[in-house]
Amino acid sequence: MTETVIYEIRDKVAFVTINRPQAYNACDKPTYERLAEVWQDFAVNNDAWVAVLTGAGDKAFCAGSDIKQNFNTKPEPADAFGAEGRDDLMRGLDVWKPIIAAVNGHCNGGGLEMALGCDIRIASENAQFGLGESRLGLLPGGGGTQRLTRTIPLGDALWMLYSGERIDATEAHRVGLVNRVVPLDDLMATAEAMARKILEAGPLAVRAIKQAAIKGLSMPLDDGLRLESNLFRLLAMTEDSVEGTRAFAEKRQPEWKAR
Repeated sequence: MTETVIYEIRDKVAFVTINRPQAYNACDKPTYERLAEVWQDFAVNNDAWVAVLTGAGDKAFCAGSDIKQNFNTKPEPADAFGAEGRDDLMRGLDVWKPIIAAVNGHCNGGGLEMALGCDIRIASENAQFGLGESRLGLLPGGGGTQRLTRTIPLGDALWMLYSGERIDATEAHRVGLVNRVVPLDDLMATAEAMARKILEAGPLAVRAIKQAAIKGLSMPLDDGLRLESNLFRLLAMTEDSVEGTRAFAEKRQPEWKAR
C-alpha cells in the first residue's frame, strides 16, 4: 500500500511529504491522523532538528480535506474533518522546532492551515492560497481564522476568509503570507538550504527563540520579557552555550549536541 505521508530524516532535517497527488494531496481522515503521528514524533525526535513540509508532485501542496471521500458515508462535518481533539500541527500540539513549508501549487483549506502552522513558507511560482470553507457553509476549523489574521493584514485576511477567494504566489508574498517565491524547480533546494542554514545555529537556542516569540504574541510585553529572560538563563546553563561561545572565541564552527 502506498504511504499517504512520507517521513524521512536526513542529516537532522525531517522531510514530510503528503503523498496523495492523485487527489491534489487532499487529506482524508487517515492521512490527517498519520500527519499527527509524524508531528508528534518530530517534536521529540533527537535526530530531527528542522522539518520541511511539502506535497508530492508539482500541482499541489495540499488542497485541504478530501471532501468527497470524507463525506462518502454522510458523517457529521466535524467527524469528517476530524480537527477537534487531534493533536497535530494545526491545533493542540506544541512543536518548538522550526518547520518550513515548501508550497508547490494548490494550498487551500486545511492545506493552508497546515502551512500557517509552519514558521516559514516558501512558495513556488505556481502556488495559490485560499480558505474556501465559507462556500461550504463552514469556517476553517484547523486554525485558519486565528493564524491567518495574525500573519497578514487583517483586511486581507478577512477578505480571504469571507469570500473564499484564492490569491496567487505574488499576492501571497506582497501581504506577507510567504517569505519567498521561487521557480518550482528550485523550491525544495531553497527550502532545504534554509533548513541547513538554521542548523548552523544552536538547536536549543532556536527552539527557545520559537517558544519565546510564539508564546510572547499572546502575552503582555512585561510577561513576554520575563519569559525571554527565563529562557535566556536556561540556555546559559547548557553545554551548547559553552560550546557556542568557545567556538566563537576560537574562530571555528561549533559542534552542537542539543544539550
